[in-house]
Amino acid sequence: MSQVDSNIIKNQVETQHQSEQLETSHESTLYAESVFHFKNFSITNSLLNSWLAVLIIVVAVIVISKKIKKIPRGIQNYLEVILESAMNLADSVTGSREKTVKIFPIVFAIFIFILLNNWLGLIPGIGSIGFIEVTQGHSVFVPLFRGATADLNTTLALALFAVIGSNLFGVFMVGFWKFINKYLNIQAFWEIPKKIKNEPTIIFVNPIKAFVGLIEIIGEIAKVASLSFRLFGNIFAGEVLLMAMAVIFAFILPIPFMFLEVIVGLVQALIFAMLTLVYFTIASSEAH
Repeated sequence: MSQVDSNIIKNQVETQHQSEQLETSHESTLYAESVFHFKNFSITNSLLNSWLAVLIIVVAVIVISKKIKKIPRGIQNYLEVILESAMNLADSVTGSREKTVKIFPIVFAIFIFILLNNWLGLIPGIGSIGFIEVTQGHSVFVPLFRGATADLNTTLALALFAVIGSNLFGVFMVGFWKFINKYLNIQAFWEIPKKIKNEPTIIFVNPIKAFVGLIEIIGEIAKVASLSFRLFGNIFAGEVLLMAMAVIFAFILPIPFMFLEVIVGLVQALIFAMLTLVYFTIASSEAH
C-alpha cells in the first residue's frame, strides 16, 4: 500500500471518529428550520406542517361532503349542531344572519386551520422525526415537521390575511368612498366651507375627526402585530414548556402539560377567529 493510500485511509478514519464524537443537539429555535430547497425557495418544517394541515382538511372535506344527507344521521347530527352553535355565536357579534353567512365561512376556515396546526405540534412524531445536519463542527437535529403556528412567519401571514381581508370586505360592503373616509377623512375637510357659517366649531371638530382617522391606520398595523405575536407566543411557549418537561423526565411528567396545551390550542384558535370576526364586522359597518 502506498503512502498516499495510507494517508487517505487515515484521514477517513479520523473523520469518522470525529463525527462519532459529535454531540447531536436539538433546541427550540424562534425560526423554522429549512428541510430542503426548491430552486431559491427554502421549504421549512413549519411550511411542511401547514401543508399537512391543509391536506388533512381537504381530505376531511371530501369525505364528509360525500356522506352528507338531507336527513342527518350519526356524526352529521353532531356536526350540524356544532355549526349551528358557531353561527349563533357569530350572530351575536355581527348582529345579523345576513352578515354571518358572508363572514362565517372565512372565519371558520381560519379557526379550523389554526386549531389543527396547534394540535399537530402535540402529536408524537411531530418534532421528533427528522434528520441530523452537521454544520460548523457540530451536529444538529432538524425535525421534519414543526407546529406551523409556532413559527412567526405563519402567524404573521394569518394576521395579514385577517386585517387586509377585513378591509377589502369593508370596501365591498359599504363602498370605496365611504370606507376610505374612515382613514383619510377627506369628507370632513370638504364639509368645512359648507357648514362653517352655521357651525363655526366645525373648523376645530372636523380636523380632529381626520386625525382620528390617521390613528385608525396605526390601529390596523397594531392589529397585525397583536394577532401574530399573541398566537405565536402562546404556541411557541407551549412547545418550549413540553420540551423542558420531557428533558426533566420523559415519562408521565409531560402528560398534564400536553392536556393543558390542548386547551391552550383551542382557546388561541377561538380568540384569533373571534377577533377576525370582529374586524370583518366593524369593517362592514359605515363609519360615523
